[in-house]
Amino acid sequence: MNADCLKLTSYFGERHRCGGTFVADALIELYGQHEIAASILLRGTEGFGLKHHLRTDRYLTLSEDLPLIAVAVDTRPRIETVLSQTLRFNRTGLVTLERARLLTSVTGAVRLPGDLHEATKLTVYLGRQERVDRVPAFIAVCDLLHRRGIDGATALLGVDGTAHGRRERAAFFSRNAEVPMMVIAVGSGERIGRVLPELGALLHHPLLTLERVRICKRDGQLYATPPALSGTDEHGMALWQKLMVYTSEAVQHHGQPIHRAIIRRLRSAGISGATTQRGIWGFHGDHPPHGDRLLQLGRHVPAVTIVVDTPERISTAFSVIDELTSERGLVTSETIPAMRASTGERHRGGTRLATHHLPDR
Repeated sequence: MNADCLKLTSYFGERHRCGGTFVADALIELYGQHEIAASILLRGTEGFGLKHHLRTDRYLTLSEDLPLIAVAVDTRPRIETVLSQTLRFNRTGLVTLERARLLTSVTGAVRLPGDLHEATKLTVYLGRQERVDRVPAFIAVCDLLHRRGIDGATALLGVDGTAHGRRERAAFFSRNAEVPMMVIAVGSGERIGRVLPELGALLHHPLLTLERVRICKRDGQLYATPPALSGTDEHGMALWQKLMVYTSEAVQHHGQPIHRAIIRRLRSAGISGATTQRGIWGFHGDHPPHGDRLLQLGRHVPAVTIVVDTPERISTAFSVIDELTSERGLVTSETIPAMRASTGERHRGGTRLATHHLPDR
């Protein structure tokens, strides 16, 4: 398959419930029932939402309610089938809907659409114990991307999800071989396009998505700022933007990792919300791939911080991030297209963004 798709992302807290069940379980169960091509539940290490309540793994009491991110990717009709239920389950969190390109096989050269040529975010969905010549697949993928000059890549470990339409959930007494994980990579469209056939040959069952991004900063060098956007599009619908900051636990600011400093500064600056996820392997810039082996966490692992907000507050957020990434880190921005909500809802009580239909291209 090589087709347009939608990526449905939900941000919420670990303790959030819908009726008698946790939102996390309800969402992944929903995606499993509908055999969504790829979904993954990721546990963050630190973050906050609209009420600015800090969730962090640094303190025992706060680590009991860490931020979660659930991602589901499939064709437009299949995602629209689960969208309304996703919104009902996640009433107080943030829900975004973005366009992407879904590939489930790559056997030759891939010609990317024109809007992906400036810079592309490539996401590779894998199983935890998937191997390439006895090497963990996520390490093999990161090594290949590094050799081909991709700007950065981070491997993130999932705790639940679906792969090729089948649910795979982590369990204590299990090898968890097929529980999903993902590698997020950023690079020029030209280089991403060239590496896709190699990834297709490397993986037994490739499942990849491509999205348009802007590379704003890399290892202290500023390339661009997030585009200046009005608050609404021509239809009067709200525009949102997303920043992603790729750093490492080893890079410090006044004695603490940069990503923790970013979360605290953004929280003080009045940003609506931000979440950090700890990776297990990856690289950015010219630095070689690094991290810890599966299920071992240490101070040299990579981290990804995600900020989603209005263009005005994203400008404020970028100023903070620009200052804190003066020497190291990779920063990208994305515009979340104006969304047409069938109910016309946009709740300020939480950070929910109702997104029933994306306008066609």
